Amino acid sequence: MKRLKSQRGFTLIEMLIVMLIITVLIAIAIPNVSKQTSAVDEKGCKAFVQMVQGQVESFRMDEKKVPTLEELVSEGYLKTGETDCPNGEVVSISVEGVVTSAKP
Repeated sequence: MKRLKSQRGFTLIEMLIVMLIITVLIAIAIPNVSKQTSAVDEKGCKAFVQMVQGQVESFRMDEKKVPTLEELVSEGYLKTGETDCPNGEVVSISVEGVVTSAKP
């Protein structure tokens, strides 16, 4: 029994202080993560638009005309379901062959 009494452990107050510090750190980190998520979605959309623009140019060289999104999918230049940006913006191709994205 003497052996158990001589061992020191953490008190309840010390544990509560550690939990408070961890909670404050988490409260600081969560908003920063959500801001980064929107930035990642925006950059992902820009990259997707550039990729579709490359596929439009490839189609134009092969077929000698400006494609629609449906033609890119049906001819295998884009996968089915890959016609919108990751952040939900809609991709469109102009008559001149310029790819843009806009919110629906």
